Amino acid sequence: MSKGFKFDVVIGNPPYQEEVEGTSDKQIFPYFMDQAYKIGEKVELITPAKFLSNAGKTPKKWNEKMLKDPHLKVTFFEQDSSKVFSNNDIKGGVCVTYRDALSDLGPIGTFTPFAELQSIIHKVVFNKDKQFEPISKYIYLQNKFNLDALYADYPELKIKIGSGGKEKRLTTSIFSLPIFTTEKDKEHSIKIWGIVNSNIRNYRFMNEKYLDSNSSLHNYKVLLPKSNGSGALGEVLSTPLIGEPLIGEPLIGYTQSFIGIGKFNNITEVENEMKYIKSKFCRVMLGTLKVTQDNNKGTWKNVPMQNFTPQSDIDWSKSIHEIDQQLYKKYGLDDQEINFIETHVKEMD
Repeated sequence: MSKGFKFDVVIGNPPYQEEVEGTSDKQIFPYFMDQAYKIGEKVELITPAKFLSNAGKTPKKWNEKMLKDPHLKVTFFEQDSSKVFSNNDIKGGVCVTYRDALSDLGPIGTFTPFAELQSIIHKVVFNKDKQFEPISKYIYLQNKFNLDALYADYPELKIKIGSGGKEKRLTTSIFSLPIFTTEKDKEHSIKIWGIVNSNIRNYRFMNEKYLDSNSSLHNYKVLLPKSNGSGALGEVLSTPLIGEPLIGEPLIGYTQSFIGIGKFNNITEVENEMKYIKSKFCRVMLGTLKVTQDNNKGTWKNVPMQNFTPQSDIDWSKSIHEIDQQLYKKYGLDDQEINFIETHVKEMD
């Protein structure tokens, strides 16, 4: 084959991951896609679909490159991979992409298989009049150790802390350390929510001096499970084991099993935020990027932040259903878009 030879058309189903012993599987289908684009002017491939939402284990830079490619479009998407490949569970679904190096087809941008949802995204995220600010700016991950203070009192814990004693994050299994107690006392005054006894939500107490102060520890926030559901559009924000969202009061922290949204100084604002998070509007915007069980900070980038004070343009004293109606009006959603949300998103009380 001469150098520079190209096929007119390339069609295929490339292998999508490499099993690596002792670690998570490596996604290799991006390499096949890149090589196919080098040798073919027109390429059609079926692959895992997570990258369309900039999710999964594929490199973020590669995801963004694909979503910005003006020659690429999605011709087929199926959330339930077993409908395409029986006995296979590919989180995030599968898709068929078509690339024509000689045609302007895209870019894909923010992918959604629903035309109504694409219209909603445009009205909410790209509406200059509303000065969109993502709620993801106010999401705080797990609390972290002050390792200097911890090792000053417990030098023996250095061999038990991950990454050679450098892991600052309160990991899921952190309650096994002796600094945590089941009862609150003068020294152990900080409540930490986490997972104990086969993935059941519970809490332990610890001394505040062992925690890094750069967090929402001293403020009100809403706590949500870090892993939730399957990524289906409009699913509820709870799990059978971790349970529903809860309000984290001041002096309450949390492990990697949770994320915290907001950093408020009073209970009223966080209660209003809780109503918003349970609204259908908020969760449909979350669903534009959350396509797996991972409820990470990035999946909330399309959810607009709201004013939760008494001066808000939303009357938060109303029911969640009535709050939804106010939000639909605020963002100028039409009857078809409202009906889409009402029929695709489950209610949360």
